[in-house]
Amino acid sequence: MTWTSSAQLAQQEAHMTPSEPTMAVALGRGARCKCPACGEGALFRKYLKVVDTCGACGEALHHHRADDMPAYIVMSIVGHIVVGLVLWVEFRYAWPVWLHLSVWLPLTLALTLALLQPVKGFIVALQWALRMHGFGTSRAPLAATVSTN
Repeated sequence: MTWTSSAQLAQQEAHMTPSEPTMAVALGRGARCKCPACGEGALFRKYLKVVDTCGACGEALHHHRADDMPAYIVMSIVGHIVVGLVLWVEFRYAWPVWLHLSVWLPLTLALTLALLQPVKGFIVALQWALRMHGFGTSRAPLAATVSTN
């Protein structure tokens, strides 16, 4: 296995082609539900169905294996937000049960539906950027880094 120093990795990134975005750029594109490679094509053809190939650049996206990861992340985010608010409101104002249900159930549903697609896009972009599950077959492999402190 060949190890690359931080300086060599920085030099490689400086010579990357415009079609090879940095990790942060690819993740941002995925979170905006755009192709992680070009940022122009749509990542989804339906609500959570990833396109097979990007309509703008032709990048193959069918390799992804997001599975249940986006749902787990969304449940964690929404759960922390809603449970924290429920507890705060209950101890501060002591709402009746019907009011809790009429506020927190729609909020939970809205937050879940709003976050699922961007989180799945983020996970697909992460897999693309790390060349996981067959994404890296048409691109140069990533160099491993070792701290040279």
